[in-house]
Amino acid sequence: MFSGVIKALALLSSYLTVGGDAITYSPLKAPSYPLAVRSPYLSAWIPGNSVASFPNTNAQFWSGNSLIWTVIARVDGTTYNLFGVASPNSGTKSATVTAATYTSTHSTFQVTAGSRSFTLDFFSPVSPKNYLRQSLPFSYLTVTLAAGSSSSVQIYSDIDSSWTGQTSDSSWSYSTNGSTDIFQIETVGASTYSQNSNSQALWGSAVYASRPSGSSSLSTGAGPRVSTRELFVNNGKLDGNHANWASGSVVAFAHDLGKTAASSAVTFAIGHVREESINFLGTTQTGYYRATYADTVDAVSHFLDDYSAANTESTAFDKLIQKTGLSSYGSNYSDILALTVRQVYGAIEVTVPLESFDTSSTRAFIKEISSDGNINTIDVIYAAFPIFYVLSPNYIKLLLGPVFEYQASDAYSKSYAVHDLGANYPNATGHLSNGESMPIEESGNLILLTYAYQKASGNTDLSTTYASQLKQYAEYLYEHGLYPSSQLSLNDALGALANQTNLAVKAVVGLASYDALFDETTYTTTAKEWGTKIWTDRLGTDANGTHFLIQYDTNPWFLVFNHYADKLFDLNVFPTAVYTATTKFYPTVRETAGVPLDGSLGWGQTNWQSFVAATVTGNARDIFINDLHAYISNGLSTAPFSDRYWVTSGSGHTAGQSYDFRARPAVGSHFALAGLSSANIWSS
Repeated sequence: MFSGVIKALALLSSYLTVGGDAITYSPLKAPSYPLAVRSPYLSAWIPGNSVASFPNTNAQFWSGNSLIWTVIARVDGTTYNLFGVASPNSGTKSATVTAATYTSTHSTFQVTAGSRSFTLDFFSPVSPKNYLRQSLPFSYLTVTLAAGSSSSVQIYSDIDSSWTGQTSDSSWSYSTNGSTDIFQIETVGASTYSQNSNSQALWGSAVYASRPSGSSSLSTGAGPRVSTRELFVNNGKLDGNHANWASGSVVAFAHDLGKTAASSAVTFAIGHVREESINFLGTTQTGYYRATYADTVDAVSHFLDDYSAANTESTAFDKLIQKTGLSSYGSNYSDILALTVRQVYGAIEVTVPLESFDTSSTRAFIKEISSDGNINTIDVIYAAFPIFYVLSPNYIKLLLGPVFEYQASDAYSKSYAVHDLGANYPNATGHLSNGESMPIEESGNLILLTYAYQKASGNTDLSTTYASQLKQYAEYLYEHGLYPSSQLSLNDALGALANQTNLAVKAVVGLASYDALFDETTYTTTAKEWGTKIWTDRLGTDANGTHFLIQYDTNPWFLVFNHYADKLFDLNVFPTAVYTATTKFYPTVRETAGVPLDGSLGWGQTNWQSFVAATVTGNARDIFINDLHAYISNGLSTAPFSDRYWVTSGSGHTAGQSYDFRARPAVGSHFALAGLSSANIWSS
């Protein structure tokens, strides 16, 4: 059934022309396309509005700064710029872009260069249950020559030190491993765990590798950008010379496919490697993959060896995401899910201790990209958790493990759950004494996340190991949850407020989830009583019970998203009337491009809208999902999937335009609706 629907949708999309340019976008023109998105420091994108000029537009790091990464081809002696050549060499031409497509793991672009057509496939594997494959800090670029008239064809690609975060002082090395040629570029004198102003890592090395494919021959070169490319333009190959690094230089590969009418493909691996990945409470963590491939040359060689298996897995994975979206709501929803996946997993690193490479001590660390750079922020993990619940619940355990470890240490003494493990990724050195604090929010989140892991995976190890901490946080909710003191919540942009209705709702579902977690009835009666007070007794609603208020007895209305756990876990602590009322109310306060976070704001957040979409039905659900789809397809934004956008027009902004955030993993919440019917569905 679903395969037929998918084929029909693909056929329909192949006829669509969007935005006035003669390019086919499938399934839609994305705000920004993931190119190489594998870690917080390997995160390259291209804005959707730049696809028409793809041959002459630089890739961008998630923060928006340019990355030099080019693909050039010669066809019968004429040179065509296929991708990323913002400063073309004299006498070269720009290819013509004909199509752009994304799935959950691939972004592909079709271009025509003279008599031949090429497909550039940017493939970032998402393999959430294969920690070796997922932790490898590399991404693939495959350039495929389509069958056509017999032609002499050569393909060139280069990168520069922009991938290291520091272009003023770098060094490079060249090595081979069997048939694989490998360049590594690194900054000189950078401090471990340091970043530049664009949040790029200054330590570690950028890696570019390739090997011959089929009957192709491979040549290499490194030197000044213009002259290195000129060698290829004139000769179709490089001379094997690797000059000392100088500003404006590149490292490059050239594949000679010979004279051919057949289809042929060459693959490159691009990456960013840091042996010392995470500083966790004074101990160094390194990538999980290094337990098997400790040397970078061996790791990238394995990555290229693994291409076929990874690509086969990605085909099944992409189909699962498409099927999940279609079955949960429809094609609009599957479009959203596919664009979400790489962004979430690309913000996470799976690690082992550097000293031992002990895989029994596997941990995961997530960066609060774009907002403030915290590491393992609990409310960010909570915002992202629906994608883990659906695909890989063990990631919840891997992310929470370091948090529980820290809270068990002498370094943390609060009676409520911590907000984060450190103010600046990758330094998980502990919560700053003057850092953000969200007592009700994070205490409830830790309980809910632990139960989500247990319910989806069937494993009780996390709750058993940290039972005393979970009990402590349940007690905190019991003592302080119904009338929260002035404090921050998930939406810290609102500032600290007392008696926040949404925080009280979090306490209610947190207490009920604690009982479900341990098969107890300690707090369930209290949770239901509080739910009755908040809704039935109008403590947190308007006088007529039509909507929730941001604070008790205080306007404006608020988008209450903390009900999601009540629905997901079948807690039944709130009466059905709650969901009947919110289903009726939210469409009445929709603005031009969507429902705002509350009645006083001109912006909304896709993560909390997605939570609410899973708690309402009918027309209300249609509005939330379809507004989100309209937002990512309207052509008004260029940021990597921003989860905050304007729902009204105003000074300097237009309804439907992104606002503030870029590339955050909080978009994992887009899987909230899928979570109602799906849990732990990826089996590989």
